[in-house]
Amino acid sequence: MRRQRLTTAEARRIAIGEQGLDKSKNPSLVDVRHIRRTIMSLGLLQLDFVKVLIPAHLLVVYSRLGAYELGGFQRAVYARGEFTEQWAHEASIVPMNAWPLLAYRRRAYRERPRSSLAKTKDGARYLQEVLDIVREKGALTSQDLAPVSGPKRKPGDWHRSVPHSALDHHFGSGRLAVKNRLANFQRVYDLPERLIGESQRSQQLSDDDARRELLKRAATACGVATLRDLADYYRMTLGQARPRVLELVEEGLLDEVAVDGWDEPAYLARDARVPRSVRRATLLSPLDPLVWYRPRTERLFDFHYRIEIYVPEHKRRWGYYVLPFLLHDQLAARVDLKADRQTGTLMVRAAYLEPGSATLETPEALANKLFELAAWLGLERVSVGRRGDMARALSRAVAARVRGYSNG
Repeated sequence: MRRQRLTTAEARRIAIGEQGLDKSKNPSLVDVRHIRRTIMSLGLLQLDFVKVLIPAHLLVVYSRLGAYELGGFQRAVYARGEFTEQWAHEASIVPMNAWPLLAYRRRAYRERPRSSLAKTKDGARYLQEVLDIVREKGALTSQDLAPVSGPKRKPGDWHRSVPHSALDHHFGSGRLAVKNRLANFQRVYDLPERLIGESQRSQQLSDDDARRELLKRAATACGVATLRDLADYYRMTLGQARPRVLELVEEGLLDEVAVDGWDEPAYLARDARVPRSVRRATLLSPLDPLVWYRPRTERLFDFHYRIEIYVPEHKRRWGYYVLPFLLHDQLAARVDLKADRQTGTLMVRAAYLEPGSATLETPEALANKLFELAAWLGLERVSVGRRGDMARALSRAVAARVRGYSNG
């Protein structure tokens, strides 16, 4: 077994490279094949439909490919039979060959005790009725089912209808699968035997074998990671992950390494490379795999990151929907963004420079990426507010770009 030591900078470059963030693409050349390869290389794409900017999973792909056609994403994921939705990290898009790997998650699925379905009288009978309807009538959404009276809810309670909860229950337990997403993001459900190939549905794996394969995929996607990082990728406990990771080391698929400044051993994927440098600028989704496990983000980038959507406004430090800005091999800044579609404006509500970042290069590089993002979102302008220690410099960079475009 090889043992080696890495600097934190080398670990950063490995992570960025293995996540596919070290290259840029010509937007005119990006097609379904690039989208497919991106999701395959990540192993999963966590779904999120917050509408402040654009659904977070779509931004994950954008960060790696640049501008791409959203219709191409729909075709890549839902029209070709190569992907499905499953509980993986959270609710995620995964390659179809992950279906048997996640069978243990489906077997362990339990309805939330406070859901509308759990509180409904004769819930088991209704679940069977829903399956019978899908079997007879074909794919459907929750709105295709007749309304069902459910338990009363308190004002402010998060709530899903009984039909919605029933379909979600069948999805979580594997009795239904997702055929499509509508324009309003609703799932279209159907029977797995109509969507998942027989070879995937019939494949039987032990829980240990499934977790070992998932951890191998996590290690490949991360490049270099601790046991906790790897366990988090597909939401395993340390007890579940540790013996499987040690088996991967014994098989030569992972190397145990030490990273300067890390107080835990790390594991290097067998084919991971250490780029000499990374020259890349891109905005990252809050749910990007590079930053979704916050302890790893802090170890790699010395970047403390939290999503503050659910934090009361007066307690927020950075803003409502804050994106990290990757400049080369550093998280150089963070910006609170909102797409104001009524005015056609990408609003920068706050902009902050990270300590030690290149103060001259960062505002200009970020301004360029904001205009590219605005164009992809169909917005006509970029507006920078006054909040944050980089707001003034970024506002000047945005204004300079507008002048340069006008003069050109």
